Amino acid sequence: MNRNVVVIDDEQSVRDVVRGYLENDGFVVFTAENGREGLALTARVRPALVVLDLMLPDVSGEEICRDIRTRSDVPILMLTARASEDNRVDGLRLGADDYLTKPFSPRELVARVHAVLRRTRGADVPLVEVLSFGERELEIDTVQHEIRCDGIVVDLTPNEYKLLVTLARFPGRVYTRYELVTHVQGIDFDGDERTIDAHVKNLRKKIEPDPRRPRYVLTVVGSGYRLAKAHGR
Repeated sequence: MNRNVVVIDDEQSVRDVVRGYLENDGFVVFTAENGREGLALTARVRPALVVLDLMLPDVSGEEICRDIRTRSDVPILMLTARASEDNRVDGLRLGADDYLTKPFSPRELVARVHAVLRRTRGADVPLVEVLSFGERELEIDTVQHEIRCDGIVVDLTPNEYKLLVTLARFPGRVYTRYELVTHVQGIDFDGDERTIDAHVKNLRKKIEPDPRRPRYVLTVVGSGYRLAKAHGR
């Protein structure tokens, strides 16, 4: 099991405290004091989780989060002194998986790291490496992180990819909007859970032959959504 954690924060005291508590809990911790160093470290170490401060001296935490999300689904726990609801929601919408305001309890941070890893590992473990629909009109490749329609790679946003992979983990299982928005936006998202409908609509436009008559992402009236059964390989 990958126990690597990258901590990106410009405060030495924060890096030391987070490192100490996480290493005491069995994690292997790598630290960076600025955004550019943190991006390079994340690419090299390929951690199980990134702890990211939003207020960095060279590149903003938002930019770092956005950059990481273009290349990876690694869980991100944001740290910030900005405690407003708007700041928290903006961070989660960028692709963060959890959000902790400074000053924080180191014990709570460790607990949140475990909670994020439980949630994201559960969502990211595929039953098979590739799910195929029909005569491979739609393929979900969880190893290469690619979605292909008729052999052509489809460009999905990180949230659209998370949504589809969550549904694909158990094809045929009905997921409520709350479950889906938790996987896509993060457990602390406190907006309207029907925002997931917009993600579904956009996803259907990209993968369905006829979005008005979906074959893959199906609506279950009064419950939520499910993915049609697939052929795994």
